[in-house]
Amino acid sequence: MEVIKITNLTKKFGNFKALNEINLSVNQGEIYGFIGPNGAGKSTTIRIILGLLKASGGDVKVFGLDAFRDVKEIHKRLAYVPAEAKLWDNLTGGEVIDILLKMNNVTDYSLKDKLIKDFDLDPSKKCRTYSKGNRQKVLLIAALAADRDLYILDEPTSGLDPLMEKVFQEYILELKQRGKTVFLSSHILSEVEKVCDKIAIIKDGKIVDSGSLNKMRHLTKSKILIKTRDNINLNLEGVSNVEKENNLISFFVEHNQLSTVLSHLGNYTLDHFEANPPTLEDLFLRHYKQEGGKDD
Repeated sequence: MEVIKITNLTKKFGNFKALNEINLSVNQGEIYGFIGPNGAGKSTTIRIILGLLKASGGDVKVFGLDAFRDVKEIHKRLAYVPAEAKLWDNLTGGEVIDILLKMNNVTDYSLKDKLIKDFDLDPSKKCRTYSKGNRQKVLLIAALAADRDLYILDEPTSGLDPLMEKVFQEYILELKQRGKTVFLSSHILSEVEKVCDKIAIIKDGKIVDSGSLNKMRHLTKSKILIKTRDNINLNLEGVSNVEKENNLISFFVEHNQLSTVLSHLGNYTLDHFEANPPTLEDLFLRHYKQEGGKDD
């Protein structure tokens, strides 16, 4: 079942085209990563999905409903964490969480209490005393404590330390186990790589790549590191960036030539062999590095 379906989405602000015919589909039970640097169009896309902005062209459906026209019905089934945490400064964190949960008709607070403990938040402090990370915790707790079908998270771990990022990732994976759908916008590539089933890379308002992470990794190269005293010939198809230092040799291999290269290495005596598969960062930089993309 498609929870989010975007077809040829375009958004203009005057003469500036912020989004240019975006297409993506998010299925039930998926954690979908939406990545790109600041200014690429991530938050604009999310605001249109939420019905906060009207598209200039194209079609956006959430639960099969029109994102702008049926916003009231859609919002009953989703939770949202914005990129910037704006809270009521004179209220405590606990009071803000309770208000947000009441607005979402949440009556069971048992999960809220566990989230407060796991995210190490002091709910008795006024919001004006909170750091950026603690402000973000308030919104995360309010969203995760609500039992919803769809969670839309825009840069949700901004300001969190690595330990709290790990707690967040554990809760996101738990949502998936419960059959929930998560749409995660982020520029933290390691975070996306750890939790997402599929990703879409947005650049200058356009989707430049999308699909399952494993399938997209095939578009990049694996790095091989070997140690040998043999004189190895690496003048092979698909091999590049060969660097030699004494007995240590490093090089990159295209995915479709990996088996051939490994078979070739079997003809030599290796003292050390190490293969590093391509990462999401490799894939991301493939589209941004030296291609005129905006630097984050």
